[in-house]
Amino acid sequence: MFDILQQIAAIHREVSRRPEGTTEMVSLVVRRTYDAAPAEVWSALTDPARLERWLFPISGDLRVGGKFQFAGNAGGDILACEPPQLLRVTYGAPSSIVVINLAKRGAERTELVLEHTVPIDVAGSGAGSLFVGPGWDTGLVALDLHLRGLISDAPAFHKSREVQDLGARSTDAWEAVVVASKTAQPEEIAAARAAALAHFAPDLARAD
Repeated sequence: MFDILQQIAAIHREVSRRPEGTTEMVSLVVRRTYDAAPAEVWSALTDPARLERWLFPISGDLRVGGKFQFAGNAGGDILACEPPQLLRVTYGAPSSIVVINLAKRGAERTELVLEHTVPIDVAGSGAGSLFVGPGWDTGLVALDLHLRGLISDAPAFHKSREVQDLGARSTDAWEAVVVASKTAQPEEIAAARAAALAHFAPDLARAD
C-alpha cells in the first residue's frame, strides 16, 4: 500500500530535555509536510467521521474544555482549539501534553508539527520517546494515506503486517534520534527499544 522507507524519511524527529517551571520535561517533536491545504488537514484531524476512517473512532464533548476518548486508545482534555492552526490536548494523563500546529507551506501544502511533552519522572529519560514515537509516526503515515484516499479500513490498516514493518523501522529511527540527543543512557535506550518492538511490531519480535 505504501513505501515504508519513503514514509520514514518524510518525518523529521526530535527529542530533548528541558526545564519547564520547576519540572524537567521530555519533549518529542515530529514534523511532516502534506500535499493538502491547512483546512483539509485540519478537517482530517478534527472531524470525527474522518478520524474513524484513518485513526480511531472518537467520542466525547469535542470542544475547548471538553473531554475526548479514542476507542481502544488514549483520551484527554481539549485545552485549546484554533482552526485551522492549533490544537492542544492532554493525552493519556493530565501531565502528558500534545500540541499540533499547522502552517501553510506554498500552494496546497501544509506543515504539521506535533510536540508531545511529559515530565521526566514519567518518561524516565529521552528513551521514553520510544514508547510513543513509533505510534505518532504511524499516525502521520495514516494521515498521509487518508489525505490521498488510500485508506478504506482503518482497523485493518493498523493491524496489518505492513504497519508492524513500519513500527520496526520507526523504532530504529527513534533509537537513532535518542542516541544523538544524549538524553538517555545506553541501558535505558536498549530497554525502551525492546519494549517498543514488542508493542509496535509484536509478530516481528516473536519471529526474531
